[in-house]
Amino acid sequence: MYIFSYEYSEYFNTLSDKPMFAEPIPNVTVALGRDVNLPCVIENLGTYKVVWIHVGRQMLVSVHKHVVTKIPRFSVSNDNHKTWLLHIRSVERNDRGYYMCQVNTEPMMSQVGFLEVVVPPNILDSMSTSSTVAVREHQNVTLTCKAEGYPTPKLKWKREDNQGILVDRRTKVNTYEGKQLNLTKITRSEMGVYLCIASNGVPPTVSKRIIVDVEFLPMIWVPNQLVGAPAGTNVTIDCHTEAHPRAISYWMFNNSMVLSSDKYSADIKENSYRTQMRLTIKNLQPGDFGNYRCISKNSLGETEGSIRLYEFLKPSVPPKATEIKSSANKEVDVYVGVCVYIRSGCNKRARIEYTNTRTRLDDGGRARRCNRKRLVFG
Repeated sequence: MYIFSYEYSEYFNTLSDKPMFAEPIPNVTVALGRDVNLPCVIENLGTYKVVWIHVGRQMLVSVHKHVVTKIPRFSVSNDNHKTWLLHIRSVERNDRGYYMCQVNTEPMMSQVGFLEVVVPPNILDSMSTSSTVAVREHQNVTLTCKAEGYPTPKLKWKREDNQGILVDRRTKVNTYEGKQLNLTKITRSEMGVYLCIASNGVPPTVSKRIIVDVEFLPMIWVPNQLVGAPAGTNVTIDCHTEAHPRAISYWMFNNSMVLSSDKYSADIKENSYRTQMRLTIKNLQPGDFGNYRCISKNSLGETEGSIRLYEFLKPSVPPKATEIKSSANKEVDVYVGVCVYIRSGCNKRARIEYTNTRTRLDDGGRARRCNRKRLVFG
């Protein structure tokens, strides 16, 4: 676009010593919304005039020191009549393109520089998957993410917990590139937060969090289904559950719900979709033994586990050995379960453990028989 031609030269009183460009207009890259300056450096300008033009829009921006365009973001300045600056505030996308600096010589002289306007990425929520997605276990789900920006943003997916993404049920990757992420036959272990990350080299990089909720019926497993404890002691039983949505978990005994009290201490520890249920029964009494049920219930259903608590006797103190000295034909009372050392008249020792059944002892001067609760030495 030529603004000045030979016909205008007399109006501007051109000089015989013509101007020249001291350096080219640089190509400049600026982020959307920032300010930028384009320089045009001219030697020996004299009384010649400088014009700025936006070539792409065929828009006359300024003539010498006067701004022509009605866009208030544009302005001009000069440094000692040599460096002429075009200022653009809060750059917009349509400011992108070639800018020409003209001088009204004959022939007209001009040079151009390119202004690149880059746009940081922006994720389009209206065209992307919502922030929370619910899916039944073993079904398929597709996550979609779309973004705008210049240059065109690249999209990649990753899990917030860095556990990796299972692709096609075969390969686990740390990141996955693309607008869509297909999760097939999803399992509870894949539940969590997925990040869609958009980047194009223009800061800042942006991301969108998508929570994937995998829903499934409660399940319970019991580490010990049979637990024994003596009366008068405390005992703890536990169940482990998995459920999503979150389940209500509680204990039942004799068809009644067990609540925390002086008698019972019920504790629940939750970790994601896993729950550990622990019940401590204090100072066990005969009525405390029986069948305890742990129950887990959510909106999809319920399940339960069973633990049988039985009583066993405390082990007795191991019996001490007793030494008995006797002469022949002498009877000694011995009680059930007592271990004895028997020294006969011939000073030979024998160790026996008495039982209720008739038992013959060794010959050779030692006890001959066990008659109910009495040992008889021969």
